[in-house]
Amino acid sequence: MWIDVVDLRDFYAAPLGQAARRMIRRKMRAMWPDMKGQRILGIGYAAPYLEGFRDEADRVIADMPARQGVLRWPAQGGGQAALVDELELPFPDLSMDRIVLVHALECAEQVEPLMREIWRVLTDSGRLMVVLPNRSGLWARFERTPFGHGRPFSPRQLSRLLRESMFTPLTTDRALYMPPFRTALLVRSAPAWERAGAVLWGSFAGVVVMEAVKQIYAATPAHPARGRRAYLPMPERRGAAAGRVRLKPGPGAR
Repeated sequence: MWIDVVDLRDFYAAPLGQAARRMIRRKMRAMWPDMKGQRILGIGYAAPYLEGFRDEADRVIADMPARQGVLRWPAQGGGQAALVDELELPFPDLSMDRIVLVHALECAEQVEPLMREIWRVLTDSGRLMVVLPNRSGLWARFERTPFGHGRPFSPRQLSRLLRESMFTPLTTDRALYMPPFRTALLVRSAPAWERAGAVLWGSFAGVVVMEAVKQIYAATPAHPARGRRAYLPMPERRGAAAGRVRLKPGPGAR
């Protein structure tokens, strides 16, 4: 089940969410240090992690699933967020160099079709990065954060899923060793927790960060070709739920 976009926004606006974003973004940057000229797509609620790529990438788009809802992003300038059906991404084949999944795979109700769409829009040898809750981590056991929702994965389970979806895992890392509590002292000491956790209790990290490359052989379409839905830009709104849009599934929708 997808997490409501307002709950995601509120988490990342709070000190605990800001600390989590910093710790995870360090791992992402270590894997992808140079994004010059790249076309990057985020799926789920990846916007907080895409911000650092905007100044160097050729194009950065944040796709937010209809069942989650969408918020305007970035806050300033032209909107680069879209409300989409994650099973029918509004992009041509081979149109993205990199794709980032955050708060996506563990929430998806239909994982295989989602992975097929990701495979379709990635360029040959394109890279995929997945950030999701670690099955053995403390964060997956507390619903007070978005990482406590959906289906957590172990690194081995995620690697198997990627291989079955025609991706080859390349690099695996972990993040969020501090407990998922809002105590100010814990939040301030997050970097120390990260350093100690990586050495002392690595398997109990809160999230798994895995990079994979697209395989370009033996592709078999999962479904007959269908027309793609039009890109739906995020309209501007005002009020408590500014920019939030939700779509109700129509008759016969999945």
